Amino acid sequence: MLRPILLCALLALASAPVAASSFGGSSAGSSAAGSSASSGSSSGDDKVVLQARDDAASFVASNGRIRGAQLEAALRQLRERNADARRASDMELAQAILAL
Repeated sequence: MLRPILLCALLALASAPVAASSFGGSSAGSSAAGSSASSGSSSGDDKVVLQARDDAASFVASNGRIRGAQLEAALRQLRERNADARRASDMELAQAILAL
């Protein structure tokens, strides 16, 4: 039962930043101001999860023996932002990342 909840939470994380990143990219300020504004946004955080897919695949395929830095960052971020993720195992979260 935990797995569908995690998948929904991860899907929400992956789809939510579309409006935020579009908004951040439409500002009329300089590129330096635009990049500093977007670096603290949730779109950057969600990118961490999406970029962890290769590490998640290695983790799942190796039955947890291969732990990449991007996966570690994504697991940390997911657990900081989602109570269900705090209760999930690393394997459950890695599988949910792959399902995105």
